[in-house]
Amino acid sequence: MRVSRHSLFLLIAIAACAFSGAAPSVADDEPRVSIGKHDTAIDIRAEFTIDPVTGVPSTNLGPDAAEDPNQYMADIHCRAGGTDTPDRGCLTMECPAKTPDGEEGTPVIWRQAPKSITNPTWTDYPAVSGPTCLYDPQPENVLANIAARILNDFRQLPVNPGTLEAQPFPHTLKGGPTNFYTTAGEQAFDLTILGQTVHLTTKPTNYSYSFGDGTTLGPTPAAGYPIPETEWLTTETRTSHIYTNTGNYPATITTSFTGTYSVNNGPPLPINGTLDITTPTKTIHVWKTEKALVADTCQENPNSWGCPEAVSR
Repeated sequence: MRVSRHSLFLLIAIAACAFSGAAPSVADDEPRVSIGKHDTAIDIRAEFTIDPVTGVPSTNLGPDAAEDPNQYMADIHCRAGGTDTPDRGCLTMECPAKTPDGEEGTPVIWRQAPKSITNPTWTDYPAVSGPTCLYDPQPENVLANIAARILNDFRQLPVNPGTLEAQPFPHTLKGGPTNFYTTAGEQAFDLTILGQTVHLTTKPTNYSYSFGDGTTLGPTPAAGYPIPETEWLTTETRTSHIYTNTGNYPATITTSFTGTYSVNNGPPLPINGTLDITTPTKTIHVWKTEKALVADTCQENPNSWGCPEAVSR
């Protein structure tokens, strides 16, 4: 297979539209995303930050996100004119076809350089060790093509939304705090998209509680947490709710997941969009308390007032 001499320059990013079309307009409080195709580069821009300890990009989709100071490149010049030496494996690495009728892949080395420097010196990206393979007849286009469809693929994944938990449950008391929390957690998936190996990681970031009585909480980053049984009727948490009337209430929680993905062990790229999943309804039975003086215990007189076996009056 003949390999194009064009290099693939990646300004780490996200994109939800094909590079051949105009980018859709976005609200002022949404992250700005753009894709441009040039003779020797494909630019995909977005806002995110680099972890100062690990050097790995991390998603930050808020309006105040800082732009990554580095740009990234999947160097496809391993075979001719590249800067790698044979001990890195770039010159000798094979990328065999994945199917009997498939095409061979292209060895690439991920590199980084500061955006602020004209004609910078490119260095190996620290989070990726050694060469990896890109599988596409036009490897310079593969990342932009995946970026154009990654949000749709993300939303088709069988992400586990967790469950909505309540304390106490299934019965709680009118006028007392009922503690709600969710069990949703981070998840990872390995996919094949356009012939490329894609590793996608998703985590819950926001939660919207619906308590069934017309009141809601969120979106909020508070996932809630369980508390000891001795505190159920006395402790009010950030995600507690107080029911003011008796009845049966269908409670749910909608969890918003964000994600990142990497192509063939490349740098992690943030996905521009969320996956929102609502849990099945959990019915909360709200009771009220009444007091009365009784002469016998339930063991002495099972039909005494307030005993489980007592006949309703």
